[in-house]
Amino acid sequence: MLGALALAFSLGAAPVMATAPPPQTAVLRVGVADGAQPCSYRERGSWSGMAVELWQRIADQERLPYVLVPGDSAASLLEATRRGDLDVAIGCITVSPERLSTTRFSLPFQESGLGVMTRRNQLELGTSLLRALVAPDLIRLLLAYLVLISLLSLGVWQVERNGSNPARWEVGRRRAFALIFQVLATGPGTNTVVVSARGHTLVFLAYLVRIVTASLLVSYVTLNVVRGNQELTNRNLRNLQDLAGQRVAVRPGTVSDELLRRLNATGLEPPIQLQTLERITQADPLLGSGAVDAVMADDIQLDYLLHQLPHKRYGLALRQLNPQSQAFALSPALSDNQANRINVALGRLKRDGVVTRLRQQAMNKS
Repeated sequence: MLGALALAFSLGAAPVMATAPPPQTAVLRVGVADGAQPCSYRERGSWSGMAVELWQRIADQERLPYVLVPGDSAASLLEATRRGDLDVAIGCITVSPERLSTTRFSLPFQESGLGVMTRRNQLELGTSLLRALVAPDLIRLLLAYLVLISLLSLGVWQVERNGSNPARWEVGRRRAFALIFQVLATGPGTNTVVVSARGHTLVFLAYLVRIVTASLLVSYVTLNVVRGNQELTNRNLRNLQDLAGQRVAVRPGTVSDELLRRLNATGLEPPIQLQTLERITQADPLLGSGAVDAVMADDIQLDYLLHQLPHKRYGLALRQLNPQSQAFALSPALSDNQANRINVALGRLKRDGVVTRLRQQAMNKS
């Protein structure tokens, strides 16, 4: 043996040493809660949602084996993560100051505030439309349209003196001008009022004025009606203190639940009556049946629900309350190497716009 080693060294070759196989990566226990659309939910036996797909991409990129562990709520997932029963808790978990002092979080991947959804008054659609129709900006736009058409009508009157000559029409000068104005304002009949090239040019300009003004009118009315329905869903609800005495449904253990409980603890009278919301989709039957007066949750969840509902009976009376970052929760027992790999992958997906695309896809998923 010594001779063989000496021969190897004399030939300039290093002796071959046996190496141990690399240790296998432990399977991560990843907690996820149901009923938190569009972040995480179970449908036909499979987990879906923005947070679930985001974690799957992280795990695929970093080759992290894992198993999904269902949890009752975000609060139970956070507690299990702190105890070390879970390695990671995924979802749109808000990084509140209270949680930050006791929980280890990943790099934040988005920011969201809280919203309050209530029933709409049946008269609000009509009143919003009426307010949009009599708004000063809309009236100024209509006046500008009428002035432009009047100027173009005067132009047609002048250039057609040697053409159709409206001053000599049998209907009279006033009715002739009124006919030109009507044709330019509405469209039909242009072949009866102009025959010259310059006259047709003015008719074409009137056409452009019509289509541009019509587009502006439709956009203005639509935006103002939608904005009015969102902002004036409940005129009496201007802040959270106005929820005093009302029945408000929240998911247990969420930031919304914690916020309303703290508000009640300050001596709010009468106190807010908290009702249990197991799944965000239960907001529709609860509000529709009158079992609750309002539902409070993350803006992203309420916007998702409003987008999915086939009717427009609800709206957000309050939104963007206490905007905070959202992230995944990490167990203190998770190694720094694995935590860094998760954060690096998460940062890469944010930079490449994947997080934004996943959110948009989740919001549009029916």
